[in-house]
Amino acid sequence: MYDETQLKIIDATMTLIIEKGYSDATTKNIAKLAGVNESTIFRRFAGKKEIVIAAMELPKWNPGLSESDFTYHGNLEADLTSFSRIYMSKVTPQMVKVSIGLRSAELQDAALSGIMKVPMVFKKVLISYFTKMIAEGKMRECNVESVSIQFIAMNFGFVFLDASFGDKLIGVSKEEYIRNSIKVFLSGICV
Repeated sequence: MYDETQLKIIDATMTLIIEKGYSDATTKNIAKLAGVNESTIFRRFAGKKEIVIAAMELPKWNPGLSESDFTYHGNLEADLTSFSRIYMSKVTPQMVKVSIGLRSAELQDAALSGIMKVPMVFKKVLISYFTKMIAEGKMRECNVESVSIQFIAMNFGFVFLDASFGDKLIGVSKEEYIRNSIKVFLSGICV
């Protein structure tokens, strides 16, 4: 799909975006980090925006979460624990930093749909799941969209804080956080 030079340019671009943000990741710095001439960037890509769009197609820079990643068996604690583990295995601190680095007016239209895919997939899975659990009498009646957003926020919040502050703030392991937060979450939704 992309040749070695293009991949070097993509990786350099995304690395700089994580470190400096989109606007401050200059093509001069991208070229230096990629080990290519600046003119090579423009021979391979129309511009920085196109590099980002290309990166969003690659698993290294896009978590690629899909509905098929989530399976469930009707046990709320086991299913939600699995959902959190899957989400956090794909939405890593690096992915959060990429998402933050891509927040730029210049990229609003180009990158937003790529960034939004993950939370939209997760939301769709959760709405479907919670609707089914309510129908089976395993969950109390509630606004499933609201509960889904709460669950997403609970998971994203941990990854965001981990990406931003790491162990300077977080004193529990990811697994311990998942276990404890699922128990608290369940206390609010179970029948």
